[in-house]
Amino acid sequence: MSHIQSLESAAADAPLRVRDQAREVLVLIAFSAATASASTLALMLLLQLGQRG
Repeated sequence: MSHIQSLESAAADAPLRVRDQAREVLVLIAFSAATASASTLALMLLLQLGQRG
């Protein structure tokens, strides 16, 4: 267990590189875009189904 704690403390002490931060930002942007697109498509589908009924 001490090995896991030492890895966690080493990871917490090391600052993130700009490359790692940029990757995290791109992942967040992609996730946000995918979520917004899925929500939009679901809303459009519901509106189309509502107009038919």
